[in-house]
Amino acid sequence: MTTKRQAAVATLKALGLDRKNVGVFAGAWAGSGKILTSYSPNDGSVLGDIRTATPDEYNRAARRAHAAFQQWQTVPAPKRGELIRQLGNALREAKQDLGMLVTLEAGKIIAEGQGEVQEMIDICDFAVGLSRQLYGLTIASERPNHRMMEQWHPLGVVGIITAFNFPVAVWAWNSALAAVCGDATVWKPSSLTPLCAIATIKIAEKVCRANGVDPAIFTLVIGDGATVGERLLNDRRVPLISATGSCKMGRRVAEVVGRRFGRTILELGGNNAIIVTPSADLDLAVRAILFGAVGTAGQRCTTTRRIIVHESVRAQLMRRLVRAYAQVTIGNPAHPGTLMGPLINSQAVTEMQEALARVAEEGGKIIFGGETLAGRKYPGGGYVRPCIVSARHDMRIVHEETFAPILYLMGYREFDDALVYHNDVPQGLSSAIFTNDLREAEQFLSARGSDCGIANVNLGTSGAEIGGAFGGEKETGGGRESGSDAWKAYMRRQTVTVNYAGALPLAQGIRFGD
Repeated sequence: MTTKRQAAVATLKALGLDRKNVGVFAGAWAGSGKILTSYSPNDGSVLGDIRTATPDEYNRAARRAHAAFQQWQTVPAPKRGELIRQLGNALREAKQDLGMLVTLEAGKIIAEGQGEVQEMIDICDFAVGLSRQLYGLTIASERPNHRMMEQWHPLGVVGIITAFNFPVAVWAWNSALAAVCGDATVWKPSSLTPLCAIATIKIAEKVCRANGVDPAIFTLVIGDGATVGERLLNDRRVPLISATGSCKMGRRVAEVVGRRFGRTILELGGNNAIIVTPSADLDLAVRAILFGAVGTAGQRCTTTRRIIVHESVRAQLMRRLVRAYAQVTIGNPAHPGTLMGPLINSQAVTEMQEALARVAEEGGKIIFGGETLAGRKYPGGGYVRPCIVSARHDMRIVHEETFAPILYLMGYREFDDALVYHNDVPQGLSSAIFTNDLREAEQFLSARGSDCGIANVNLGTSGAEIGGAFGGEKETGGGRESGSDAWKAYMRRQTVTVNYAGALPLAQGIRFGD
């Protein structure tokens, strides 16, 4: 066994994983369906096999999760918060191993793998405080001797569908909030990163058992779309589906769940742009663009994909970006010093090359990179060089999201034109401007400025903090997860009126039966 394989096996063992695993958990582990094999994009090696769910196993798991919810919703919210506090501590203890598993299975560099687990820890901390702040309102009643208020109750079972690029953090964004709100969860993870999901649920299971809590509040069902995905979307026992993925997937989720009048939280595509103005600090801008465009090999929903730069600084910015891109170390993300690992699989590489072929067809020009990388240093077939393209706003490919490290750079002359270019795409997730002009910054943040859910000044599009609600507009789906008041999506609102008078006055001054 090679040293590399020994290290991978040690990581899996530390997290309770083996060469063969089962992918269904609802208070007990099961799985007798088709075998799903997990491959590392870093070198194409097999990490492990997973027995996925059968239709019957999905139904039993969903039923079990609903039963767990019935009990969990009666636990006082601060007590629910205590469980999440302990979950956060358990994640702290597992941070190195779980972060390395993210690196092995999702291809993220070490810093990003560890950072993703830190996001899980941070949202647990946030949720602990939230468990004592699920506030309603007291509302003035127009009727004498009446009290009116709103209160919030647990919603039910929350279905969580996650993508490969954030294989554990997105589960935590949803599950930590859902748990303190009194909900149970059913998680369908990406089939590209199933071991990360199993490892996470094993951690949560231990915390639940140590507290005498039914661990089915954190249910896991691994399986394909036909077996698990469609059943989850159509399941009336699951009033809320939170789904992260492509716009195509989001449309399907919205249609199916909407037909049964269920709720959705959709976190879909991003085609994020940075406006670079004449007064911009180019040192800051280049650093932000490099991280935003190259981080996670361009496979973040918040990846920087478009640069809209004033013509007066376009050439200078281009030169500096090319110089920075040339210094990016590409290779195995488990090696210290690597800045960019592989794309998730060969299909992603193919889609990147198809997009670059369209760049040439539509009149763009590749300024740097874009080629696939092969040889002993780049096993597995997923390595590419990040790409800078000189583009125009009217190119169709610029309006589409390619989940790869392609950066389109286009110029502008008038600031109003830059805002038009910025907003004239179907997606609306994250946005940024680099400027030292207060008027430009304020206009960018105004109602006439960025139409995205996230807008930043003098920092990039990637790297959102958990304290703010995360999500976007238009084809990004309109959902919000994580901080601020995103917790309200996981609860049901109830308006309550108490009459302590000896009469029955009606609202709006209506007199009936007098």
